[in-house]
Amino acid sequence: MVNSNTAFTMEKAPDAVRYRNITISGLPGTGTTTLLDLLRERLNDEGWTGYSGGQKMRQYVPDMDPAQKRHHTAEDYEAWVDRTTDKGIRQELFTEQSHIIESWLAGFMAQGVPNVLKVLLICTNELDRASRLAKRDDEQSLNDAMLAAFRRLKKNTRRWQSMYEDEWRKLVVEPGTLPMEVFPFFWHPALYDLVIDTAIHNEQAVLEQVLEKLDLS
Repeated sequence: MVNSNTAFTMEKAPDAVRYRNITISGLPGTGTTTLLDLLRERLNDEGWTGYSGGQKMRQYVPDMDPAQKRHHTAEDYEAWVDRTTDKGIRQELFTEQSHIIESWLAGFMAQGVPNVLKVLLICTNELDRASRLAKRDDEQSLNDAMLAAFRRLKKNTRRWQSMYEDEWRKLVVEPGTLPMEVFPFFWHPALYDLVIDTAIHNEQAVLEQVLEKLDLS
């Protein structure tokens, strides 16, 4: 249970257009980084900027082993790093505009923040996701890539479920998004405005769906 003094607030954002910011979340291998890059390229001339949560987090741990920078888990650094990073993302979503933020928990951190398009990428073809992970992660075998991803997900989820118990109740249960009986799962489709299966939609189709939701296609 986190200290109530550090719980995230539900403050209001200023009046704005329908979507002021975008979050992109999804498990490894679903294409979140690719979508971030495509959106930054497509929306750059309109003043949008973007970054990954990992990039933001590393400013707090500049001495992290280079081998961990690509494959770290939440247990590789102290809890305050996660909380500082995630709280900073949430604050930006309230106060800034034209930001595209990609991270595991960006969509969860956007709960209750007005005018944020929360995108979740999933991949219902596990072999397809394994192939992407194997290609990305130094040409590992499919089995090794999926096993490493599963272990990483398990460690991160365990850490965040403990850290953000109060936030889950305040941001998800109390507003009625999900009932209290649902165990905290930060990639539940009910938390998102747009859920896209990258097993059946290619990169361009994913991009077009997001732009259509933004009324920019």
